[in-house]
Order: sequence, then structure tokens, then C-alpha cells
Amino acid sequence: MRASGRGVAGALLAMLVAGATLARAEPLVIAHRGASGYLPEHTAEAQALAVGLGADFVELDVVLSRDGVPVVLHDPTLDATTDVAARFPDRARADGRFYAIDFDLAELMTLAVGERVDPGTGEAVFSARFPVGRGDFELPTLSRSIALVQGLEASTGRPIGLYVEIKRPAFHRDEGQDISRVVLEALAAAGYGSAGDPRLYLQGFDWAETQRIRKELGYAGPLVQLIGGNSWPDAAGTDYEALVADAGLAELAGVVDGIGVPIGRVLDDAGGSTGLAERAAARGLAVHAYTLRADRLPGWAADMGELVRGLEAVEVSGFFTDQPDLTRRALGE
Repeated sequence: MRASGRGVAGALLAMLVAGATLARAEPLVIAHRGASGYLPEHTAEAQALAVGLGADFVELDVVLSRDGVPVVLHDPTLDATTDVAARFPDRARADGRFYAIDFDLAELMTLAVGERVDPGTGEAVFSARFPVGRGDFELPTLSRSIALVQGLEASTGRPIGLYVEIKRPAFHRDEGQDISRVVLEALAAAGYGSAGDPRLYLQGFDWAETQRIRKELGYAGPLVQLIGGNSWPDAAGTDYEALVADAGLAELAGVVDGIGVPIGRVLDDAGGSTGLAERAAARGLAVHAYTLRADRLPGWAADMGELVRGLEAVEVSGFFTDQPDLTRRALGE
């Protein structure tokens, strides 16, 4: 197994010492794929930096390898964040994409991870972020990410939560694997997922699977239904417009503890309230907004501070952010 990047180690240590003094408070600062505004997403380095920058929770998207190991990766495919095409050029599917579930863990561990690119062009999605092709990063497993976060809890002396998304459960079932069951078992083995557990949120886009997780698989911990677009691949037939109507929110409140919503669902193009956050909060649902990015702000927001203030004004109680430090700073303004 390759060594992870060492060039950021000194900076990480300094940030961790500073972050140890930051107390958790509402609204929650949720590090979106780690400190992905500064380091390649979902790497151990991005997770550690997120903690140092004051995040309350570290988001972990999870897929499975061919041998059933939970791996922290946003996409079911590897093209956008690894060098898979160079290392395994003959392993693409008919659609030209390389799927994590087609590789054993040992093979995945040979891949170099980097800043997200457009697979078609090779160009960085965010041009001013960590340089493409730099560093020495690798894919983390869920177990290694949990160990890292728990270690940082011990060394910083403050609670750090996990915000875990189960990716594409219907896709995994079609491939013969029950990712929800595997992830729940892994979290339970690490001590997470009891009723009211303050260290974990579990989230997903597939409403049918969210209900299965609660009712069939017996998950008792905090559960969040993500709200997306009906045409998104993650939707798996979910009708989000129905879910955010009053009757849908009432149904959600009987199953989940909160909703994760795009900024544009709770604030309109002028930064005014759409009413959704307030209606959800009235049902007792936490409202967590995604994704705050200092380098991709809504047109009405001049900076992160203005964006945070707009969201705070409409009952939003958590922020998924690529820059936890800027979001934390804005909350203190």
C-alpha cells in the first residue's frame, strides 16, 4: 500500500491544535467530503484538515468494492478522482466508465487519488483548488476513516461526528450487494447508530431505501432524507416534489429526523425564503443545506458570510461546506 501524502502533515498538525479549542454549536458545520475546498475530496488528509478547521461532522460517502468492503468515495465510478484509466485501461464497462464495485479492495488501494476532474476533458472542476496531479493520496476505507475520526476525537478532546451517505443502494443491489446492511453493520461494530446517537447522521437520496433502513433493517440512530432532483441517478424513482409538499413532510417526519436540501430549495434566486425550511422545521425536522462553497456562491451572496446569514434566517440548522473554516468564521460574525 502506498504511503499517503506527507507534504501537508505540518499544516494539518497546526490546524488540529487550533481546531481543538472550537466547541460544537448549532448550526452544525458539516465538512462536505472533508475539507474538499483545500485538499482532494474524501482523502484522509481532507478529513483531518476538516477537523482542524472546526468541522462538527465529517461527511463520508460510501460505496462497496467487489469484495464487499465499504470505501469512502462520492461516485460509484472512479474516473473523476483517481488514475484508474491509466492503471487499469481494460477494465471500463461498455459505457466507458470504471466502477468501484468491479475492483477488489487491494486493487483500489493501488490507485492514486487527486482533485476532481471532468472525466471527458481531464480539466479540474474547480480550477483554483488543489492542483490536479499533485500529492500522493489514496482511497480510504470506511473503517480507516472511522479510526481517524475517533483518533482525532481523543487527541483534540472534542466530539467529532460522522455524516455517512449510503451511495446508490439500488445500483449495489443490482450488482448483488446490500450496501445498506453492510454499512449499518460496520457502523454498529464501531459503536455508532444507537437511538439518539449524537456522533452520527445517516443519509441517502433513495426514499424507499431510507424507509427500509428504518423499518426493515432496524436502524435507530439519526436519519436524514436527502432532497434532490427527480431525474438524478441517485433518486431511484423518488418523487422529491411530493416529499417537500406538506403531506410529504408529514410522511418524512414519521421516519426521519431531518432533511438535507440544496440551497436553492430553501432560498430563492434573490436570497429570500422559499418557505420549505420553515415548513420542515415546524414538523420537527432538522434542515441541513448543501453545498456552501466560497468559490461557487449563489449570485445573490457576495461572500460566505452573506450566504450563512441568509440560511440562518430560515431555520437551517446545519451546513454542508467545502470550506469549514470560512463557514465557522461566518457563524461567528
